[in-house]
Amino acid sequence: MSDLIKEFDNPNFSVERYTKQLVKECVGGPDLQKKKKEIQAYSDKTSATLKKSVYANYMQFIETAKEISNLESEMTQLSLLLNEQHNILASLTDGAVTKSGEEEDKDAQTQEMAGNMHATRAVKEVVQGFNGNLEGKTFLCEGALTELDSNDYRPIQIVFFFLFNDVLIVCKVKHDKRLEFIAEYDPKKIAVINIKDLNGVKNAINIITPDGSKIYQSVTPAGKIEWIEQFEVAFRWDQQQKKSKKGPAPHPPKAKGSTTPTTNSERSADLSPTESESVVVRKEEENVGPEWIQSATDEIQTFIAQRHFEEAESLIKRCQDFLEKNKNFVGAVEIEEKVKHLERQLTDVLLQELSKCHARNLEVALRSSRRCLQILVNMGKARQACGTLLRVCSSALRTAQREARKNNAEISELFFCDLAQVACAFLMSFESQPACVSALVVWCNAELQYFASQLKKHYLTKGSPLESIAKCVEGVRKPCAKLTEIGLDLSYHLEGLLRADLEDLINDSRLRLLETVRRTDDPWQPFNLQTKSNLKRLLTELETLGIDMQSHATGDTWINLTQSTLNFTRHYLQLTSHCAYLSKSEALSKSCQMLLKELIVAQHSLKPDPNLSVDPNFVAKNKQFLCDELLPIAISIFRRISGSNPELLRNINIMRNQQSAPIPKKRSVYQTDVF
Repeated sequence: MSDLIKEFDNPNFSVERYTKQLVKECVGGPDLQKKKKEIQAYSDKTSATLKKSVYANYMQFIETAKEISNLESEMTQLSLLLNEQHNILASLTDGAVTKSGEEEDKDAQTQEMAGNMHATRAVKEVVQGFNGNLEGKTFLCEGALTELDSNDYRPIQIVFFFLFNDVLIVCKVKHDKRLEFIAEYDPKKIAVINIKDLNGVKNAINIITPDGSKIYQSVTPAGKIEWIEQFEVAFRWDQQQKKSKKGPAPHPPKAKGSTTPTTNSERSADLSPTESESVVVRKEEENVGPEWIQSATDEIQTFIAQRHFEEAESLIKRCQDFLEKNKNFVGAVEIEEKVKHLERQLTDVLLQELSKCHARNLEVALRSSRRCLQILVNMGKARQACGTLLRVCSSALRTAQREARKNNAEISELFFCDLAQVACAFLMSFESQPACVSALVVWCNAELQYFASQLKKHYLTKGSPLESIAKCVEGVRKPCAKLTEIGLDLSYHLEGLLRADLEDLINDSRLRLLETVRRTDDPWQPFNLQTKSNLKRLLTELETLGIDMQSHATGDTWINLTQSTLNFTRHYLQLTSHCAYLSKSEALSKSCQMLLKELIVAQHSLKPDPNLSVDPNFVAKNKQFLCDELLPIAISIFRRISGSNPELLRNINIMRNQQSAPIPKKRSVYQTDVF
């Protein structure tokens, strides 16, 4: 127990390091249970000691709590006194500033009236076709902007804006520099959206009017900022006028000679109704929060409607960060609920956009999904995004497979290339989300299972020749093995999916080939190829397969073996290559070796017809050829291609000892130089 106490009381104690060390030291469950009991006993002892300490110092806790309570009351009184002094100083300062402010207001009003008259006269004289009334309106801003195409940001025309407090006049600049009236709008019924500088387009804003949305470009960044600010002023003009009309509330009269300080509650009771209303309004104005967050929800909805998803996600993130730090303003709860709802709405829109990225070309589908994926990952919706992306990829992969089968194209290379492309794009998009990698592995296994089912349905059918089966399987294994370069190993799963069907196909081929060998009708005579060219062609073909038959050629056109033996040799060497390719999987090696073994045993067991006059030495020579020459070459080919030793084939060597050496019989073979 003492060692345990020292370990836990160590300031550098690490739970993870202690747990790993404990697992290494303990052997089996009983040791771990014993350690658990020791730790539990130490925990109980520590808890009991803590309780005793609390009981021993109980009275000190009570006294300390009383002192803290007294200090809190004193701090409250001090705070009330300081607030009262602050209010008195503020009232004195407002009285001094009011007089100087009145003179400044008069000068400002005079300048504003002169500017309004000048702007009104300029609009009536310069703008053709405008018949509106501008009396009593306040001029804010004017200037030229370039209208851009919303699709490719191409300049369309130059327009001129006149902005007043309650009207926006839009004019077209003609070739002769004259202005032609186009339309007028209420600034309170339009929305102005700032557009980021992208793709060479700078200083652009998006103005949404009842007639539609249009994009305008300013010459300088300062001009763009000024237009946005002036539109904001026009939008909030009525609110600002109401605030400006409400002057400072009058202070209540004070009794002469009263020097006793009053509390906030007593002072609020003495306030007049006008002052009480002013104080309430002032408090609400102080707690209303920044202006941008009040209009943030409307801007987010506009961004989503215009498919500006990046701006919407950025503004949602900004609102969430601000609300986490500060919720002490009017309407914070409602704004937070609206932001959450808009976040869900943006997520649904992005997932819907992502699910529409179907295309016959997988590369196109992956490229079109990058934007939505990036935004969803930034929003913390990686799991929903990866599931939707993988469903899109499944559709694209299967469409490509169907097209390849219709065109008789190579489906294996296409499938695994597409699989690697999806894996690379997936890991690139979700490199910061390791939890999503498991979804990729599950998806790859499911797609491989579907691919294997289609492979067995269309290519590995019953009755298929062993050559086509071997080519198909080898064509699948090579691209599947290349996936290990990106860290994805599906070879074991692929072999497991194909193993049962391949074994059935190998056994079916074995039965058919054995039946063919047993039905062989051999005259047991040397094979005459009629011409020298035929003999040379046959020797070249067999040499390509790996066996040299030059020693068995006699005369000009003869081979001192039967025709059935030569045909079996050619076919057996080809089968050996096909079986060797299939035997690269250890699970299929035994079936392939059994096929080769039974075939050569069946050929070796052939006997001549008793009714035929056959040379027994010639029959023995054919059988000895199978054991001494064909079988070793077949074993060598099998070992070279499959990389494993064919034990079942090596055990057939005992057949050489069952045959006595044949007695050669002299034959007179006719020789000629004529073909």
